[in-house]
Parts: sequence; structure tokens; C-alpha cells
Amino acid sequence: MSESKSSCCAGPGYASPQDAINAPREKIVYTICIYTGTGIEKPDYLATIDVDEQSPTYGQVIHRTEIGEVGDELHHMGWNACSSCNDDGTMQRKYLIIPGVRTTHFYIVDTATDPRKPTLYKKIDGEEIKQKTNLSAPHTVHCLGADIIVSMLGDANGDGPGGYLHLDKEFNIVGRWENDTTGMKYSYDFWYQPRHNMMVSTEWSAPNTFMPGFDLDDVAKGKYGQQIHFWDFKQRSIEKTIDLGAEGLIPLEARFLHDPDSTHGFVGATLSSNIFHWYKDDQGELQIEKVIDVEPVDVESFPVPMPGLITDILISMDDKYLYFSNWLHGDLRQYDISNPSKPVLTGRVWIGGLLGKAPEVNGRSVDGAPQMIQLSLDGKRLFVTTSLFSTWDNQFYPSMKDNGGMMLIVDCDVKNGGMQIREDFQIDFGKEPNGPARAHETRYPGGDCSSDIWV
Repeated sequence: MSESKSSCCAGPGYASPQDAINAPREKIVYTICIYTGTGIEKPDYLATIDVDEQSPTYGQVIHRTEIGEVGDELHHMGWNACSSCNDDGTMQRKYLIIPGVRTTHFYIVDTATDPRKPTLYKKIDGEEIKQKTNLSAPHTVHCLGADIIVSMLGDANGDGPGGYLHLDKEFNIVGRWENDTTGMKYSYDFWYQPRHNMMVSTEWSAPNTFMPGFDLDDVAKGKYGQQIHFWDFKQRSIEKTIDLGAEGLIPLEARFLHDPDSTHGFVGATLSSNIFHWYKDDQGELQIEKVIDVEPVDVESFPVPMPGLITDILISMDDKYLYFSNWLHGDLRQYDISNPSKPVLTGRVWIGGLLGKAPEVNGRSVDGAPQMIQLSLDGKRLFVTTSLFSTWDNQFYPSMKDNGGMMLIVDCDVKNGGMQIREDFQIDFGKEPNGPARAHETRYPGGDCSSDIWV
């Protein structure tokens, strides 16, 4: 694995992926908790969770930072600074940018003044963003040096294709980041690899389509994506679009390897439940291949053979393992990707799901299945939550509305492969003070495997 151009940890990140792996382990984690869609008229919030095994409050929510207004649907979040600006000593990984996907409000949360009790620092009004950029429904947040880029899923009216919001380091609205979206029908996730002038983006659907819930007929009508886009990062325009066809329906999460010299990466096609691998060959030509199939299962009550529904993927910081969750089937998988063209299944656990493989875990019923996953920097602990999106939760796992979501830790064998659900850790968000909440994305104060990028 190559070294970054940065030579020391002067800034807010790590000089190389190896430095990140060797960093001190996390003591707390931050997790988005959602009341949207539960019938509880309370704002969503950021939970601070103690994950230090030596702490008397290990495995407990130790603080709740109430954010925003009822109905925001906080979803994904990201840091104001990461290893992409590591050589900038003026920057600090201090703020979490937490947008509401339904309202387009942005909440900037200070996690550095008191890491165990984050506070709201600033709000950016969603209507201002819509007026200035004609964009709405924020999703993925990435630090870009001192600036921030956010993928936006729709225009101001909730239609496609969306685009990219550009904020400066003071969280002022610069405008739209991209210069051209020709060929892009929808928006969702993105990741960039600066040394190769590459960015990849994926497609979900327009907010007006996915927000009310999932309708299979919308897939046949072309209202869900099946394309991924490779961008000229410097020119901020799409260089090549690849249609993945019937085996690549709804490509969501995309990840490059962490090695900044690598062109290899993976994307999970959610509805088709396949994993695709891309890379540039020796001639510099982009290649893409399907490398993992999750076979659908016939279930009596389901209208079609039930797909696994790959809803989240990530790559360990050492680029050895790929993890992904099958939100309908209920399994969480680990693959050795030492040869990225031929992944090898090395670990698998079951957590809830509609196949009935693990209706209970650690004595608690699972109202949902593994969905959002976040891996520790050393690769040994996988934090797992169960909520996807409020209307989709209510459609596929209606009991989550009344019973809440949960968080588990899965211990990972980084040497030989393998996974095991930890028995002494379980956050039951059904017992929150204001009533049952859903749990979604998780971040660590020191950075994590799905945010840090090296330049």
C-alpha cells in the first residue's frame, strides 16, 4: 500500500491508510436516530454511544443531541475534514454535517468541544439551498480538502437527476459543484480518487419516487437507476457512463480501495443483489465485471423471488475485506478481496431478515435486518444498525415502527477471516426516552472506513 503525499499527521486525518489502522481505537461512536415515520412528534437526534469495554457505561447511549425539526429524516452524515486535507494544519475534524433528506435542512454539529456531548453549531436552511442551487434531498457528504461536496438526489421539486452541492469550510453555500450532468438520470452515492482524476457516482431514484415507499412497477417504468458514472474529477463532468442492465438494478453504495494509487473499486447493485468490480487496465482503459451474485429466494408471501437487497457496502482500511449487508435476506457478509476479481466468502452472520434465519439476536427480536455498517479503523469491529429509510422500513419491517431499531457489534477476524456477533453489546433503540427510534448511520470521532480519502 502506498504512502500519502502528506508526511505527518499535522492536520485532521492520517498520513496514510496504515497510519489510520494504527490509530487508537474508538471510545465512542455517533449514530443517527430517527423518529420520522414512527408517529412520534419529536425531532431526530444524534446519539453518542459508549463503546469502551472498560467504561462503566459501555454499551449505553450516554447523550442525545436533538437536531432540527420534526420530519427532517436525518439520514447520512460526514465530516468537515478528513485525511484529504491532512497536511493542512489549520483544519480540524471538528464538525459533523448532518442533513435532513426530506427537508434539505443541514445541521452542523460540533463534536470537538465536548466529544461526549455534541452541540448544534449552525443550521443551513433547506429552502435557501433549493433557491440557490435547484437541488434537494441531500445524501452522501464528503470532505474535499477544505471544502465539502454533498450528493443531492433531486431538484428543488423532488425530480431527477439531482447533482452536487458545494459548501466552503465555513459552511457557506458556494453553489453547485458539477459543471455537467449529461447522461445522469438519478443521483445517490459517490467516491473520488484524486491521483487518478477519477470520481464514481451511482443512481437510486428521484425523491418523488422513493420517498413514499417502494413500488416494483416503478422499476419496470425506469424510475430507478441502473447506471454508474465515472467523472473527470478536475473538469467536474461525466467522462463515461456504464449501464449495468438487469444485473445492475439500483446501484447504491460505491467504494474505491483506500490505497490512493489504486483504481480498483466496488459497487453494490441493490435490487439485483450483485457486486461489480471496476478498475483501469494496463492501457488505462476502464473495465467493469460482476464478481459476486446473491441468489434470490422464493418466499411464499413475496411477489417475486426475494432479492438479498444489498443496501450498504464498505472496504476495510487495509483493502483486504469487503463487507456488505443483505437487508431483506438478513445476512451480513465478509469477502476476502486480495484478488478483487475473485472475492472469496470468509465470514457470514444472520441478523433478523425476512427469511427467518435469526428472528432474535442476544435475546432481542430483530425488527429489521443488517443495513448500515461501519468498520473500525483496525478492521476488528463492525457496527451494525437495522433501519434503511422510514417508509421502506414501515413497508418491509412494519414492527420496527413500534419496537425501534438496534445496534450490534460484529467482531471480525482480520487475519483469517470470519465474523461473530458480540454477546455483551446491544443497543435497543426501542427503549429510548421519547419512544422507539430507528438507528441509521454511524461515525467515529477519529474517522472511519467510509469517509477518509487520501490525495
